[in-house]
Amino acid sequence: MLTNAEVHNAKPKIKMYRMFDKGGLYLEVMPNGSKYWRQKYMFNGKDRRLAMGVYPEVTLAEARAKRDAARKLVADGTDPAFAKKEDKRQKILRSVHTFEAVAREWHKTHSVLWAGHYGVNVIRALERDIFPHMGDRPIAEITPLELLEAVKKVEKRGAHEIARRCLRLCGQIYKYAIPNGLAERNPAADLSGALVPYKKSHYAAIDAKELPGFLRALESNDARLYQQTRNAVKMLMLTFTRTTELIEATWDEIDFDEAVWEIPAERMKMRKPHIVPLSRQVLEILKEQKEMAGKWKWVFPSQVRPLKPMSNNTILFAIGRLGYKGRMTGHGFRALAMTTIKEKLGYRHEVVDRQLAHAHRSSVDAAYDRAQFLDERRKMMQEWANLVDALASEGKVIVGDFKRRA
Repeated sequence: MLTNAEVHNAKPKIKMYRMFDKGGLYLEVMPNGSKYWRQKYMFNGKDRRLAMGVYPEVTLAEARAKRDAARKLVADGTDPAFAKKEDKRQKILRSVHTFEAVAREWHKTHSVLWAGHYGVNVIRALERDIFPHMGDRPIAEITPLELLEAVKKVEKRGAHEIARRCLRLCGQIYKYAIPNGLAERNPAADLSGALVPYKKSHYAAIDAKELPGFLRALESNDARLYQQTRNAVKMLMLTFTRTTELIEATWDEIDFDEAVWEIPAERMKMRKPHIVPLSRQVLEILKEQKEMAGKWKWVFPSQVRPLKPMSNNTILFAIGRLGYKGRMTGHGFRALAMTTIKEKLGYRHEVVDRQLAHAHRSSVDAAYDRAQFLDERRKMMQEWANLVDALASEGKVIVGDFKRRA
């Protein structure tokens, strides 16, 4: 058996030579002075050699421990050389198949079936709330506790619904990873009930009585909002589209001559094209935007990165700066318009509902063509804009007055 002193003091010779320990372990001493541990063993009746490391990085005691582990593998019917290659392969796989890499692969595979804005929102949620905490971790090694800690950080800032959405997305990513051999278990499946119980509420929305105050705050602009931001808020109020549909609007969707905005199917939640009749007030907003941002693709480009559209949070933050944080949202304009138009203007539910581009609830609703109510919707959208004008200027509603202005 070798001693530490013998290994340390071994001098190079003209030719390589070997110093043998026990159980097949030996040290190769090279002419240049390098020393390599080797293991000789028999497997399936054949002589095999296994590299065990370089001295002094691997000490005599460590080389012996590796020898004993290799001998145990042989006794169990496993070739140590194969086991070493497999371990190396798994390490490479773990370094390549990080959670973020697999998540982006899953997103690329599935996003072709999603509405454009949904795919964008999914990857933004992962980039903001999940990747910073465990994106660089091998997906196969992430534990339920590690995943829980990531979504708990989202929950602690009060974003309960986003925390649940992130957990659901992670579960879907693992359902993709497991059959593809990238993970063996889904840690999200162990976290059912782990988040604080939470009942989803409706989007905050003011009612018609509060609208004059909101309009005065928007007009006075004590919040010092950019003119483009104020235009976006006004247009969202007057068209009551979804926020993403507004901020991702492009100039080729706007027809000034026909006074319509046609949103393509791929940008709509229901994956069907949608027509928005444009009132005189909205056309004025768009003409002003054309002067400010007509050279860009987007009707409402980002103020700092105009090659991209306005941020989804810009309108929400603007509403907050106007003094309506927690009381109003961009989506709240949809609820406000639905209620007010039905109550104050007397339009039928199905006409307003069609303009909101809601999913059809029955085969009867589905039978209405997207343009069947178009004339009625044109009139309704102009009357709605006139009503908003009346509220802004007078602070009260006189139905006959603004109907005559249509």
